[in-house]
Amino acid sequence: MRQWLVGLGVGFALLLLSWALLILAARLLPPGIARDLAAFIPDCVTTVRRLRKDPRVPRRAKIAIIAAGIWVASPIDLIPEFLPVIGPLDDIIVVALALRYAGRQVPRDVLLAAWPGDPRLMERLLGAPRELPPEP
Repeated sequence: MRQWLVGLGVGFALLLLSWALLILAARLLPPGIARDLAAFIPDCVTTVRRLRKDPRVPRRAKIAIIAAGIWVASPIDLIPEFLPVIGPLDDIIVVALALRYAGRQVPRDVLLAAWPGDPRLMERLLGAPRELPPEP
C-alpha cells in the first residue's frame, strides 16, 4: 500500500513539473500565432471565471460558458491530449463555440474586458459586430 501511495505522489509531482515546464516554454515563445495558441486555453479559463461573476451576462450564456470550462477541465476528451498538435483541438473548438454563443448574448465590450489576452484574438473569434436593426 505504501509503495502505491509513493508511486501516486511521484506521478502527481511529475505532472506538476511537466505543467510548470510547459508554462515556462510557452512564456519563452516569440510573439505570434504559436504564443497566442499556447495562451488560448489559460485565457479562456480566466474569461470563464470573469464572465461567470459578471451580472451583465445572461444566465444562458453563463451556462454555456461554464459548460465549456468544465469541458476543458474534464479528463475525458474526444481527441486524446497526448496526440501532438490536434490533442487540444476539441477543447479549443468547444470553448470557441461557447464564446461565440456568449458573444451573441453579452455586450461585446463585456467580453473584451473579460479577455486577458490579445483583444484582436477575441475580435477574430467573435467575428464582425452585428448591427442592430434601425429603430422605427
